[in-house]
Amino acid sequence: MLDEGSFRELDTFVTHRATEFGLADKKFLTDGVVTGYGTIEQRLVYVYARILPCWAAAWGGRMPIRLLNCKTWPEKWRAIIGLNDSGGARIQEGVSSLEGYSEIFLRNTISSGVIPQICCILGRVQRRGLLPAIMDFVIMTKDTSYMFVTGPDVVKSVTHEEVTSEQLGGAITTPKSAGGPSRRRK
Repeated sequence: MLDEGSFRELDTFVTHRATEFGLADKKFLTDGVVTGYGTIEQRLVYVYARILPCWAAAWGGRMPIRLLNCKTWPEKWRAIIGLNDSGGARIQEGVSSLEGYSEIFLRNTISSGVIPQICCILGRVQRRGLLPAIMDFVIMTKDTSYMFVTGPDVVKSVTHEEVTSEQLGGAITTPKSAGGPSRRRK
């Protein structure tokens, strides 16, 4: 996607700060997200990718620090591009897993309409992973991409309704299947 050789990673060696629940000995570089910048046709863009194999890309306390790097210099970026396939919050970190969440939403809101914010949903995005919901453009693929607060199993246990992932938050969610207005392009 980026011009060859232009990608530069930011905060490469970030790891979580949690020590409870045996996490003191489980450190992974990136803390579930790779962030950096590069160019597309010589235009500077910020890119992040939530990494599913690392903590299921669950939201931890250090992830916002990495993501906020893109939003502190908005005049530099010509676009913000996110690649998402992620779980919810990393509950082992407790309340600190929520650190920075509101700041990211604030920065997304301020940047909206000024810097194009593009998100590709590459699998399931749920709970704390809902950052794409506030981005300007969300790209999804039918039967592959899903975005919701909670999945079909929880909906069934609470409401006794059976819904599919596609109906709940798929690429072609319609007013009839989701109970809200459709933003789908015709």
